[in-house]
Amino acid sequence: MPILTIRPALDRDIPLLHPVIERAYRGESARSGWTHEADLLSDTRTDLESLYALLADENTQLLVAENSDTIIGCVQLSRRDDRGCYLGLLCVDPNLQAGGYGKKILLAAEHYAQSEFDAMHIEMTVIDQRAELIAYYERRGYQNTGKICAFPIALDPPLSMVILCKTIASAPLR
Repeated sequence: MPILTIRPALDRDIPLLHPVIERAYRGESARSGWTHEADLLSDTRTDLESLYALLADENTQLLVAENSDTIIGCVQLSRRDDRGCYLGLLCVDPNLQAGGYGKKILLAAEHYAQSEFDAMHIEMTVIDQRAELIAYYERRGYQNTGKICAFPIALDPPLSMVILCKTIASAPLR
């Protein structure tokens, strides 16, 4: 079995990563996995310029997951002022979902947030209609805060996002 490597993304990774993200979140290919948004959204998930901007942001780290030198997923961490991180863009190629890769990427992101950003908690948002995805994160220690925010794009009907949070450190690392 190939070894999964999770590392900071480089500029050269972006053209290879972008189609993985799109396959995981949108379109017919996403339907072969279970974490897609294809039933709710039909536009693109992101674009190359936005991904390059993540790499340029000193408060953000984009991690890529590789299996035998093939990029199969990613996760984004953005540092917050309150010793927290926002976690987003977690995805695994839909043909490889349910193989434990998402769990490994999530654990690597939590470790990175604590060790590199000195974070004590991680926050994320999930579309409220994605009950199975919310349950997945709750099984991994994320708690529904009871807070809801609007989806970042105006839609008709509108979508809402639930805010999940997990404590990853109880004492400062400093």
